Amino acid sequence: MRINWSSCRQLVSTQDLLHIGHVRGFHISTRQLTNSALPRHQEANKEDRLITDEWTNITSTIERLTHRKLLSNPAHPLSILTDIIFSKFPEHEYTRANFPNPRVSVYENFESLNITSDHVSRSKTDTYYLNKDHVLRTHTSAHQVESFRHHPTPGFLIAADVYRRDEIDKTHYPAFHQMEGGRWWSPQGTSSVKELVAKINEDAAKIPVSEIKIIDDTLPFHDGNPKQDGQHPEVCIAVTNHLKRTLEMVVGDIFENIVGDPSVPKEPLQIRWIDATFPFTSPSWEMEVYWQGDWLELFGCGVTQQRVFDRAGYPERVGWAFGLGLERLAMVLFGIPDIRLFWSEDPRFVEQFTPGVVTSFKPFSKYPGTYRDFAFWLKEGTIPEEFHDNDVMDIVREAAVDLVESVKLIDKFTHPNTKRNSLCYRVLFQSMERTLHNDEINVLQDSIRDRLEKMFGVELR
Repeated sequence: MRINWSSCRQLVSTQDLLHIGHVRGFHISTRQLTNSALPRHQEANKEDRLITDEWTNITSTIERLTHRKLLSNPAHPLSILTDIIFSKFPEHEYTRANFPNPRVSVYENFESLNITSDHVSRSKTDTYYLNKDHVLRTHTSAHQVESFRHHPTPGFLIAADVYRRDEIDKTHYPAFHQMEGGRWWSPQGTSSVKELVAKINEDAAKIPVSEIKIIDDTLPFHDGNPKQDGQHPEVCIAVTNHLKRTLEMVVGDIFENIVGDPSVPKEPLQIRWIDATFPFTSPSWEMEVYWQGDWLELFGCGVTQQRVFDRAGYPERVGWAFGLGLERLAMVLFGIPDIRLFWSEDPRFVEQFTPGVVTSFKPFSKYPGTYRDFAFWLKEGTIPEEFHDNDVMDIVREAAVDLVESVKLIDKFTHPNTKRNSLCYRVLFQSMERTLHNDEINVLQDSIRDRLEKMFGVELR
């Protein structure tokens, strides 16, 4: 059930906000305040989501995944990991939000987060559109504005399924899960920047200090990773310090208590910070952890863009936000070799895990795979760049669902005389649960060839 605290919300006066803005170093105009009182988002209502149009590209396979709700099973590895991370954040400071419906408006998913109309992530090749105004959320950040607006605590946590059109291999899947977190402070009750900074630093001092080695050569902000215009430097530094200490504590607790692969010598845990760029935070960073001989990217995070708070109706606030891909971390901690396994309904997978405990995955089968090549001429006048790999991925998924481990483009060819363009994709058919027979693979192959022909007018070779 979606938490709605709108009836509890209290707004300060325009005069108070102008005073607060002056204290914080933000230049808040009366026009901004007027705009903040307008409707701040366009939620995807049920009727609008059902309308299809020329933008609709969601397939029946993807639609079925939206009903699986893996996080509702406390013994699923993703749910176990989510609960462990949630437990690191005090409940009196962080509301655990629930957004079970992945269908959101284009405004929520993109525009509320400063993602411009020409951004590549908004293309039909990257995003599943229900129609021109609604999508399957591509990130949990789609609920960031709503969470900053409604929740009664100064922080929030979200874990949910998200969807992106993507390649097919062992580490990519069109449906996956993210965690989102945010924390804010208000200058209300303070009379100066110094007092606001002291308030943030006091909260940071309560966070346990991690004993792991921290490599942080980044600056609090610089021209390549700037603070926001109008934000006081000391406020930016204080928010950044609280953000980094929080995530360092979380990661240190998780990894120090995980046994890992016993065949790999355990090395001292290390964390490093790297400058990054995101549309809805500035400055921004990524956190990586050195784990079993390799650097693993975990968090993207940063100081929340002021426009996000403006759209939430609280232009006086400052804060931070982070995002985390759960599958990537779970694959490392549980030793799960193929992302498709998270969606397996085989009892040999789902029954080997215990709520609250991280244990190593025990392989229950390894069936041989079979390769098949799909070669075709593109329609006359079509260049390879106009034919997107993700279109092929969706056709393969729709025909074979999870019976394919990988799809790779292995050849491009232009005929020297006709100038027609040819592509060839190699598909690895492999089940995680049983042996696939040639007769079955032949049926799948024919289905894929038929779909390519009918949907894109290609000439099969």
